[in-house]
Amino acid sequence: MGRRCTGMADQLSGRTAVVTGGASGNGRAICESFADHGADVVVADLQAEPRQGGTPTHELVRDAGGNASFVECDVSSRDDLVAAVDAADEFGGVDVMVNNAGIFRGEEFLDVREDDLQQFLDVNVKGVFFGAQVAAERMIDGDGGSIVNMSSIGAVRALGAYPSYDLTKGAVASLTYSLADRFGGEGIRVNCIMPGIVGTAMTQDDVPIVGTDQGEQYAKSSIPMERFGDPEEVADAALFLASEQSSYVNGESLVVDGGVTHTG
Repeated sequence: MGRRCTGMADQLSGRTAVVTGGASGNGRAICESFADHGADVVVADLQAEPRQGGTPTHELVRDAGGNASFVECDVSSRDDLVAAVDAADEFGGVDVMVNNAGIFRGEEFLDVREDDLQQFLDVNVKGVFFGAQVAAERMIDGDGGSIVNMSSIGAVRALGAYPSYDLTKGAVASLTYSLADRFGGEGIRVNCIMPGIVGTAMTQDDVPIVGTDQGEQYAKSSIPMERFGDPEEVADAALFLASEQSSYVNGESLVVDGGVTHTG
């Protein structure tokens, strides 16, 4: 990207980030963290109101003295993704693209039908594919940039209760590696994050044990760190991959799961 930050507090100073799914959960934490470290932020989501309630993310950033805007964006529409990236022009153009928006739910494989699978593909795969494409088009003409895709440990530690989700997150990881090869020589780094179970509104709604005593027991018995993750910890990973702190990191999957994936 050609720019070096002078300190931890301004790792993203002078840069503009577009974050899909930025209204809630991990995306909201990423937007706040990026703004705290000097970035201007475009929050791209279906609605401005957070799933968990409260102040919209872009207003929260502004209230803290940062620059942010909101763009209504359905990531299954390439035109919406174009509009989201175009909105970054207000702040000088996109430098960081975080393809975070996604859907998650459990399902019985034998009951899945075409419409069910297509929804996963449209949001979790198509949204990342074209989000990266639209951002790369702009970055090639500029100073390069960083693309961060949101995969999951489901890509490598799949469970039978989440076949469509795991399929799509595996696709995101493979796409990340492909794009890292395609664009590495043009100053665009492409990496992904593989979170484990993180305490967001989505997981609390869709993973019934999260937030319960049973969930606490599960975490203590199966996760080396004996707890679920926080959105801010996923945001820290995104900040690293977005900044020059990771200037030679390309085509990497950063697992953020408390150690569960590689300990059996």
